Amino acid sequence: MSGPVPPDEILDCPPGLLDMTFDQLRTLLVVHETGSALRAARALGREQSSVQKQLDTLNRTSQALCGEVLTVRQGRGKDFLFTPTGETTVELARGTFESWLEAVHRSRRRLGRMLTVGTTEFTLPIVSRAWNRLSEEFREREVEFKVAHVRTKDVWSRLETNQVDLVCGSIVSTPEGDRRLKEYEVVEYARGQALLLTNLPERELPGTPVRTSRLPGVPLVLPPAGLVADLLATWYGPNYRERLNVVADIDDVHYGLSLLRSGFVRGCMIVTGSIGRGMAGRDAPDAVELRAIGLDDDMEPRAELMTGAFVRRADLERYGADHPLNRLWEAVREDVRTYTPLA
Repeated sequence: MSGPVPPDEILDCPPGLLDMTFDQLRTLLVVHETGSALRAARALGREQSSVQKQLDTLNRTSQALCGEVLTVRQGRGKDFLFTPTGETTVELARGTFESWLEAVHRSRRRLGRMLTVGTTEFTLPIVSRAWNRLSEEFREREVEFKVAHVRTKDVWSRLETNQVDLVCGSIVSTPEGDRRLKEYEVVEYARGQALLLTNLPERELPGTPVRTSRLPGVPLVLPPAGLVADLLATWYGPNYRERLNVVADIDDVHYGLSLLRSGFVRGCMIVTGSIGRGMAGRDAPDAVELRAIGLDDDMEPRAELMTGAFVRRADLERYGADHPLNRLWEAVREDVRTYTPLA
């Protein structure tokens, strides 16, 4: 690995390199992503001539520094060709922006100027109620409050990679617990068993609870990852799909609901209790009726769905009590004391 650049080399940087700006490098990245100066100009909200002028400047600088331009025009209607030097410069520029933005965000978080909260679609009300308790205070303190949509399968990765400061979502809970929770503070909102949402008639699937050990005999509509996948892996192991009757793969719950309502696929979808009870019997006149059926967990280890808020314990301890993150966490804790838990 190369070490730090010696001070004398820093002082002796070529003038062309010092003349490069973040704005020029951003333009280069957008051109690389969009393929043309025209599309880049639209994305940047600029004139095409302005984008082309920056590219020309960068090409002249690269020619003088490296002996090769960054981009080459390939003719009308064709995307720019990036030379090897151009591709290398793009990767350097992307890394530079990522490092700077990460450092800026880290500093703003430390100083209490920015807060990012992740939430799934179904736990958004938790964040909304906490925000209502603090909105006036945060506005007065000029705290930039961001809400990021997080899919259930990404709850842990968003926290572990510091993409969010706090996240609300659902996880699978077992008596043994989740080792990852040792590093987090948790505000628990609700626990419960999953349900089966089905379009099968009662003669094929009675309304009595289905034992989890009987799931291999039920046609299932399943996602490849996320809460339901974690639940099934807990019961049937990592190769659970080989033991189950999967009749359709879905990317999200909405597509699964559409499949069942259309009648195109006949089967069941495992959902949280709130979704199952909320969607059963709410179909359009021409849609197939959906029924919610309970699941009776008769397998080991026993598994429940737990909905709550999660935050890194180290972050709470690192900041003072008046830091926005600690203030938000207290608002969430207060909310769970005064709000009827989610079913």
